Amino acid sequence: MAVNEQLVQDIVKEVMAKMQLSGNTSAKQTGIFTDMNEAIAAAKKAQAVLKRMSMDQREKIISNIRKKTMENAETLARMGVEETGMGNVPHKILKHQLLAEKTPGTEDITTTAWSGDRGLTLIEMGPFGVIGAITPCTNPSETILCNSIGMIAGGNTVVFNPHPAAIKTSNFAVSLVNEASVEAGGPENIAVSLVKPTLDSSNIMMKHKDIPLIAATGGPGVVTAVLSSGKRGIGAGAGNPPALVDETADIRKAAQDIVNGCTFDNNLPCIAEKEIVAVDSVADELMYYMTTEQGCYLASKEEQDKLTATVLTAKGLNRKCVGRDARTLLGMIGVNVSSNIRCIVFEGAKEHPLISEELMMPILGVVRAKDFDDAVEQAVWLEHGNRHSAHIHSKNIDHITKYAKAIDTAILVKNAPSYAALGFGGEGFCTFTIASRTGEGLTSASTFTKRRRCVMSDSLCIR
Repeated sequence: MAVNEQLVQDIVKEVMAKMQLSGNTSAKQTGIFTDMNEAIAAAKKAQAVLKRMSMDQREKIISNIRKKTMENAETLARMGVEETGMGNVPHKILKHQLLAEKTPGTEDITTTAWSGDRGLTLIEMGPFGVIGAITPCTNPSETILCNSIGMIAGGNTVVFNPHPAAIKTSNFAVSLVNEASVEAGGPENIAVSLVKPTLDSSNIMMKHKDIPLIAATGGPGVVTAVLSSGKRGIGAGAGNPPALVDETADIRKAAQDIVNGCTFDNNLPCIAEKEIVAVDSVADELMYYMTTEQGCYLASKEEQDKLTATVLTAKGLNRKCVGRDARTLLGMIGVNVSSNIRCIVFEGAKEHPLISEELMMPILGVVRAKDFDDAVEQAVWLEHGNRHSAHIHSKNIDHITKYAKAIDTAILVKNAPSYAALGFGGEGFCTFTIASRTGEGLTSASTFTKRRRCVMSDSLCIR
């Protein structure tokens, strides 16, 4: 069955029915410091304990993090929306459920072995130590909890420098990680953060001698800073994922999938459909289904101009527009619409600023292509070489293969909403750090480990 908006709502109801929501955000928070150097020292002390713990003990901590994520999913979702003004609560609940269930833990830490006449050689995955992590305001608690599970599974502790616009939500998530650790017999300060993170505290973290690895989830600026730090860096940066629709696609289903993916959490996920490239012969049909069946508002030229002036500024995106729903965005330009409107669509050239820029809001520009080859060329241009995510709706295997090779992204979703890439309505594990720029792709616990070779010469082979 195709994943659709009704299914999303049904799952939300099911999750809510099962969860015992704590709602307690006023309890004493652990792992939160006023000084970055003190935070790093505390995390280093905790890592000395963690690295001596067995894999089973690590897994107990991780299982408790999953449990607390589920118990506090609604609390975290509401905190995120209230603090940042971005996204919506039901979809954020789903994202927390998804990370709790599908983020890999210690099962991702494996051993490779060679055994032969000259003995036994092992490749083991070992911890880096204390990892520095920079997290965004778009998915604040989701990124912290997902990163914590993977990093702890690898035997690391983590120092977070969260986005200042989501510090309350981020620090509540950090505190949950520490509660989970202590309750499961692990150390306090297994994850740490700051009362007031700043650019200065980020710089201290990136230059600190006890931080060998930095993982940054955010915009191109922060990723560039991390890659210039002289440390090993994992950079999860920008994307502008195009959705290509060719003449062989199920057009009605493509319209449904694209709009569902684009509007999930008000288009905050970096993998979400940001624009459409449609072959000319099916473009009108696609627009018809989006506007008549999928709650899309067709913006006039005048309205497009007003939206452009509203959502884009000389410095980039208008923060007051990021992660807002379609009705709110239209209201900002004086257009009142009914409650069923969830996406804004229009047709334009690929150079249109609302198409070429990654907006992170439910606005979908449709670019018309004369044929499939032209569609591929335009989609590749629109992706801007980020190598992040792309989508295609087609029943032609040759077309899908050609597009996949041309676009060369870490994620390519075929005939489904974008969120299928994260295991929601699709197979595979969940992550909120997709490191396309540095090549790791979808990160997991194994990403946060070092490979170590252990050799026993001429012994322990008993064949």
